[in-house]
This record gives sequence, C-alpha cells and structure tokens, in this order.
Amino acid sequence: MTVQSLESLLSGVDNIANFLRNQQAGPNVYPGVLPEYSNWRDEQWGWQNTCVLFNQSYHMAELMVEGPGAMELLNGLGINSFKGFVPDRAKQFVPCTHDGYVIGDVILFYLAENTFNLVGRAPTLNWVMFHAKDRTDVTLTYDERTAARPDPENRRHYRYQIQGPNAEAVMADVLGGTAPELKFFHMCWMDIAGKKVHALRHGMAGQPGYELMGPWADGPAVHAALVAAGKKHGMRLVGGRAYSSNTLESGWIPSPLPAIYTGAAEKPYREWLTVNHYEAKASIGGSLDNGNVEDYYLTPWDLGYGPFVKFDHDFIGRAALEKMAAAGKHRKKVTLALDSDSVLNEMGTMFDKGNRAKFFEFPSAVYSMHPFDLVKHNGEVVGVSTWIGYSANEGKMLTLAILDEEFAEPGMEVDLVWGEPNGGSTKPTVEPHVQVEISAVVSPVPYAEVARKSYADAGWRKAAD
Repeated sequence: MTVQSLESLLSGVDNIANFLRNQQAGPNVYPGVLPEYSNWRDEQWGWQNTCVLFNQSYHMAELMVEGPGAMELLNGLGINSFKGFVPDRAKQFVPCTHDGYVIGDVILFYLAENTFNLVGRAPTLNWVMFHAKDRTDVTLTYDERTAARPDPENRRHYRYQIQGPNAEAVMADVLGGTAPELKFFHMCWMDIAGKKVHALRHGMAGQPGYELMGPWADGPAVHAALVAAGKKHGMRLVGGRAYSSNTLESGWIPSPLPAIYTGAAEKPYREWLTVNHYEAKASIGGSLDNGNVEDYYLTPWDLGYGPFVKFDHDFIGRAALEKMAAAGKHRKKVTLALDSDSVLNEMGTMFDKGNRAKFFEFPSAVYSMHPFDLVKHNGEVVGVSTWIGYSANEGKMLTLAILDEEFAEPGMEVDLVWGEPNGGSTKPTVEPHVQVEISAVVSPVPYAEVARKSYADAGWRKAAD
C-alpha cells in the first residue's frame, strides 16, 4: 500500500500555515527519563553550581553515514566548511534549502574515516537521506527517536552528557585519574566501568562537560558508574521538565521550522516525504499568525549561524546565501528578559474566571513544536521570539528571539505578544485565552555571563565551521 506523500497532503490544504498551527501535536516530549528526579529548580541550579547528568539516549534521532562518498555528500549539503575536518572531531551541521533557508541543525560526529554520525531532530536527517537515496557510494543507517519507534528500548547508542563546574572532577573519579584535556568539540576514547566509551568535549550553558556515547547494551553500566562517582560532587540527574529549559541560558534555538513546505526546488523532496514523517506532523504556535508559512522560515544569520556560512565549497543554497551575505543586513539573535512585574500581571489573570492570558508552564512555557511569538517596539513588529521559559538560576522568564538589527542592542525595551489570536488554535495544549503584551529588555545571548565567556574562550564558532 502506497503511503501518501507530504506534497499530496499539502495540495489538499487551503492554507499550510493554518494547517501546521492547528496540528494536534504539542511540544516535543523527552521520553525515557522521569519528569523530575528531585525538582526542576534544583536540577537547573545543578548545571551552574555543581554538575548534572543528562540522559540524551531517547529524544534525538541519529543517522550513520558511511562509505567513500560520505564526506562528499555532507560537504554538498552543509553551509559549514569541511576544511581541516578530521576523525575524532565534531561540528554543528546546518543545511539549507535552495532558497537559503534553514532545514535544521544537528551535531555531526566524524567517528572514523568515511564514518559519520548525525544526531538531533529528524528534519536534517531526512534531508540527508533524501539526497543520498540514489548514491551507491554511501550507506545510511537511521535510528529513530524513542517517541516515534515501535521498539523504544532498542536504540543503537546510549548518549549521556555530564556538565557543570564539577564535571571534570566526576570524570576524574570515574576514570580513576585525571580527565583528558580535550579542545571543544574534539573526541577521544575512554574506559568507564570496563566499557569502551567515545567522549566528546562539550558543554551547555557555558559549563564544562562531556558527551559520552557507546553501544546501547553498555549504557546501564556506564550510567551507574557516573551516578556513583557524582555523589560526592553534588551531581544531579536532570529530568524532562528541566532539560528543555537549559537552552534559555546557553542561547541555542532548538526549533527552526524546516523551510520545505513551499518552493519548486523542494517539490521532489515533499514528494519523497510521507505523512508519517516529522514534517507532516510538525506544529507551530504563538502570536505570529500571518497565514503565510514562509514567514516562519529562518536564515542562518537569524539563528546566529552566519559565521558558519563558508563559500569555500559548493552546497545547496549557496547562491541564495551569497546574495543574503552581500546584502549585509541581517536579523540578530538575542535574549529577551521579560519584566517580572509584567509577567506577574499576566499570571494574575489565572485567578480570573474570564479573559485569562495563555498559561505559562514552568520551567518551559513552549506549547508547540515550533513556537513563534511576535516582538514589538512602539507597536511595530520588530522580530519574533522562538523559545520561552523560566530560569531559576537567573530568576527571570527568558525568551530567545530574532530581532531586526536596529532593535537588537542590549537595553532596548520591547514587548512580547503572548498568546494566539482569536482565542487560540485547536491544539490540545492551547486553552481559550486572550493575547497580552509583556514588557521585555533586549539582553545578550547567551544570557548567562559564564556561558558568554566560556563560548568565547572555546572558540565554539570556529569548531562549528
């Protein structure tokens, strides 16, 4: 039986943006872990003050790309330069459409000669699979995220991340010696609990850390060893509630909508995608509601990936990005620190019987897979907010936003339009509500001072190129 294509599905839709807005899907879930191991406030506190252990084994998909044509395939899809990219390194991999809009981003691990692993959300992996489908010099192995597979306990790899000020001390204890010195996004092999572990020097929210991966069957032994070593260093396990709020402090926007729903050049891709793929089930939400799906497309510069764009190789979208680069004016990623009194006024409507504002979930207030809220200055739209939540470390409700360049200076006062128009969409995560405007101050990204200094010192942009 032939499965309906995404292109066929969209051809029967009156308005693509409205279709995505009213999808019956809320935010991405984080399966396989408890919502909270202690409480989400202390779990947030841990990544800035002691250290934490994330279990990332369940919520991300991964794609093994192997063979003599693997490098050529990836080089032809990513905006990043592959010069000097060698085994035991990693980088953030960002592909674009022919029109220069972002498909998504994942972490690309160069495991060995002709052997790569891409880990993250499905859209980028789908894009790579489509462009490899007719190649005989590449072998692909796709491992679906737990929430979308029939055998949730049969993943290829486990994946843990330990980070925070005490992360290196925990690693030294679990290794029985000094933790290896690695540059940012460099990899090495370790022995933990008698298991061979591939380790990436990484970090979130500006704190030192390691991402550890290996065969699925080895996961429990490695995890138990990390937990035991972490006890005397105040290490906390992080649950699903706190996990997605980490990005508010580190400044990474995890939710670009794949820009594939329009455009003649992407039609063959839409014909390859089916109604069972991520793109057919994605949901958008928020106060940006102009009825045009292309208003949700983002450029590399919108996401802070402008420095990644290198014209030293041919790749899909290069011509469009060269024009964007020549134009010289781009929107800028910032953090918005919402005014606490304004937030409290919004939350106060929860105690009214009518005319309530959209409910703020804590710590992450995201209620769709791809959130987009309008940002205004003196009543004029100047950008969009894409991720929102509360940081107990900062004592602030924060959002990650993309603003017109002239309004992106720290200290600028703006307003966030919170809630959907006309009482809200039909998503099950949306209750009847009224829109409100919440005052905010444009702030640096990353918001946490330690993150800004750490990323600058680590040269993380260079590592991602």
